[in-house]
Amino acid sequence: MKNIKVIAFDADDTLWVNEPYFREAEEKFSNLLEDYLPHHSVQKELFKTEIDNLGLYGYGVKSFMLSMVETIATITDNKADIKLVNKALDIGRELLNKPVIMLDGVEDVLKSLNGSYKLVMATKGDLLDQERKLIKSGLEKHFHHIEIMSDKKVSDYAKLLKHLDCKPEHFLMIGNSVKSDVMPVLELGGHAIHVAYHTTWAYEKVDIKIDNPKFFEAETIQHVVTFLES
Repeated sequence: MKNIKVIAFDADDTLWVNEPYFREAEEKFSNLLEDYLPHHSVQKELFKTEIDNLGLYGYGVKSFMLSMVETIATITDNKADIKLVNKALDIGRELLNKPVIMLDGVEDVLKSLNGSYKLVMATKGDLLDQERKLIKSGLEKHFHHIEIMSDKKVSDYAKLLKHLDCKPEHFLMIGNSVKSDVMPVLELGGHAIHVAYHTTWAYEKVDIKIDNPKFFEAETIQHVVTFLES
């Protein structure tokens, strides 16, 4: 950790609340279709549609909205009242207007690290939505660079490191997803700290034990500072 020069932070559920909003939206969507299928079946079909569409639409609220519309068509065999579609779009618009609630300790950690390291926000999702949340959060001033990625694969991180002119051994990624924030970075030879969040999207869950000296688990984001000082 002594060689770290660049620290990148994931955004959703690392800096601010995100997944609980989607869980709430999924429940509202299930209510719309409860005359057709039980809630758990609606959510299973929606999740399948989301995953099938990732290659086309990517991540974020707009992709979620399109998947809701497609799921309505699938479940109702294309016979749904257009009002159902409008209500689903309303659920998506509500998601886009949710307040940005920062997680405990985030700003204090950024303030304490700023000046000693080059700080980067590296997140995936919809460009406009992530920019909106960043501006509303007031955290933009702490970051040297903002990277909103279409995905978080090894190739995406390699491009980021090239842009930052940073060697993998000088790079640390901090985030709540082992799949997106940890595994690709370790594969590149960088460092990663996993800060677990109480709610995680099913797609981001992996059942794997990581044995790597460049990997650390932190109970809270405040513990990141302790790792860096040790």
